[in-house]
Amino acid sequence: MPSASPRSRAARTSARGTLKKSRGHPIRSGVWTASRLLVLALALVATFGIFFLTAFRVTTVAREVAVPDVRGLAVADAGRLLTDSGLAIRVDDLRRPSTEVPANHVVSQDPEPGTVLRRQRSVRVRLSDGEEGREVPDVAGTAERVAEATLAEASVTVVSRAEIRTSDYPTGTVVSTDPPTGEASSGVNLLVNRGERSSTYVMPDLIGTNGRQAVGVLRARGFRATIVAEVIYPGLPSGIVIRQTPQAGFQIAFGETISLEVSR
Repeated sequence: MPSASPRSRAARTSARGTLKKSRGHPIRSGVWTASRLLVLALALVATFGIFFLTAFRVTTVAREVAVPDVRGLAVADAGRLLTDSGLAIRVDDLRRPSTEVPANHVVSQDPEPGTVLRRQRSVRVRLSDGEEGREVPDVAGTAERVAEATLAEASVTVVSRAEIRTSDYPTGTVVSTDPPTGEASSGVNLLVNRGERSSTYVMPDLIGTNGRQAVGVLRARGFRATIVAEVIYPGLPSGIVIRQTPQAGFQIAFGETISLEVSR
């Protein structure tokens, strides 16, 4: 048989090489496809993670706001500015005299301007009483009735009373005032000792609860609870407790009065 020519042998060798390459190509192709899928999956996971973190951050920031500076503004203007910022205004019962801030304008605020708060939180403002401030007389250590008469004589109004129960002072005695003695103010808060009783309880935190339900529960347990005011509070449904007297943590006894302010 005649031997194959060198050209024929070269052709067969080339064909075998091509066959080997063609047999190996599907494996490399599968590995390359799997790698691309893995990279794509990792890219999708990374994209989702970035999107989730960004959305979480945006949502968190959207619920927060910097407290604007309302000092020096009329109370109506201050309320509008705070409402536009997503916050609520709470006017302090006490007023402070000021030679720089006109009467019925904000003389101080809490929290301070620039503080970051969640939306719908309230900012407490204290209004100016103008230049006609009266000096708070010293009534600490006197009986409550005597303190009231002394303050009335000085044209200082008793705005509110807070109570404690202790054996350190006689029952019915004024322990301290806010503002303290010597400061100029047309109103004052009294801290009065009601004396110790055999059964006292810790005042619960009712803020955020349904006012009528809270009143019903307290009255059923022997307390004189009542809703004393309804205040506009953006973002809350009506009837939710936004302020309470006494505050949470105070000692209370049967028969004591508990005053609640609710949203309107």
